[in-house]
Amino acid sequence: MKPRIFGTSFADVYPLYVAKAERKQRTKAEVDEIIRWLTGYNQKQFNAQLDKQVDMETFFAEAPEPNPSRVLVKGVVCGVRVEEIEDPVMREIRYLDKLVDELARGKAMEKILRGG
Repeated sequence: MKPRIFGTSFADVYPLYVAKAERKQRTKAEVDEIIRWLTGYNQKQFNAQLDKQVDMETFFAEAPEPNPSRVLVKGVVCGVRVEEIEDPVMREIRYLDKLVDELARGKAMEKILRGG
């Protein structure tokens, strides 16, 4: 059985990422930049996915150009090592969770985006 998060609308989760960043004096624009870097969506494509209310699984499955440097995202999210997650969709979700965590902790964007 698939994890419940897979069927959750990305548009429902996205404001939680933004709120987490904003609580730590970071911006929605920075969250959007992270998402674009991770997935390859441009802002128009990203906004269209939000408007269509696609679920998390579809959002990542339709990502036009997942960044090859995303494999450099390492560490623990929710008690699980990101690099050890076997399910490819869950790994993508956790990559995003980890990147937003780094943003909220005050890490520089250049480091979050793994140098580019």
